[in-house]
Amino acid sequence: MTRYPSTTALRAFEAIARLGSVSAAADELNLTRSAVSHQLNMLESAVGFSLTEREGRGLMLTPKGKRYAVEAKKALTILLEAARENDGEEMTGQLSVSCSPGLANYWLCHKLGDFSKRYPKLSLHIASPSFPGDISDDDIDLFITYGNGQWSGKYVKQLITIRLFPVCSPHFYHQQGGLKAPADLLHTPLLYLMSRADFRVWLAANGVSNTQLEGGIIFSDANFVQSAAIAGQGVAMGDKMLSGDALAKGLLIRPFEKSIESPRAYYLVTSHEKAERKEVQAFMSWLEGLISEAQSRYDRL
Repeated sequence: MTRYPSTTALRAFEAIARLGSVSAAADELNLTRSAVSHQLNMLESAVGFSLTEREGRGLMLTPKGKRYAVEAKKALTILLEAARENDGEEMTGQLSVSCSPGLANYWLCHKLGDFSKRYPKLSLHIASPSFPGDISDDDIDLFITYGNGQWSGKYVKQLITIRLFPVCSPHFYHQQGGLKAPADLLHTPLLYLMSRADFRVWLAANGVSNTQLEGGIIFSDANFVQSAAIAGQGVAMGDKMLSGDALAKGLLIRPFEKSIESPRAYYLVTSHEKAERKEVQAFMSWLEGLISEAQSRYDRL
């Protein structure tokens, strides 16, 4: 007899898969660690296979768990959208969303038509922050921002973690005669986002430590970095969300496969009051569904 998993168990597993730990999932869901672990055990019993396995002191998803996480997210999104189906067309007014320019330009702006079709009477306004990480505009209902997750007194929900890796245009790669080893980057024009820290960490993870990076171009926004990389101006640090479409189209390539986890991530940030508004909840749910689909696609790159 088929056993259907509970939505509580699916929510617990989705949070673990997205946030990377039972503790983080428990904090987001306002549950105890033991309650989240219990839900995970119940879900594994229902599906008949292991979703997670121990890695040191933490957890990692099994191969089956990774695939199931994508489907679990889709199922939860469908359930949430079904609950809102009756009032979708009746949702009126205005929703203002601020998004970091890089993510907006290379990903979000390509998807917004779908949201408008679902909520045709809701006026959606998209803005960019005055400076990276700015969440001070009181006229904005929801911020999609890149940072460390520390915004005191705000509703904060992690949207997606980022793994970083070098990217460059095929023309630039061949112009350099190829890049055979990570140390070759020390003698290559580099394109930085705000600081040289990400390249230093990536190089150290690839055996090139105590580096004195000099020169290069430092940009204030990922949008500029990506545009410069596509234009063949140097090697940038990319990620699958920002660089995924350019990689798929061949506009960018990865000269090296190794990636590092960024200390920053994309977050949804708003006030606790605005987080309760149905239009804000609808946009967040829609966005999380897109992220799940994008991760599934970009994992194949």
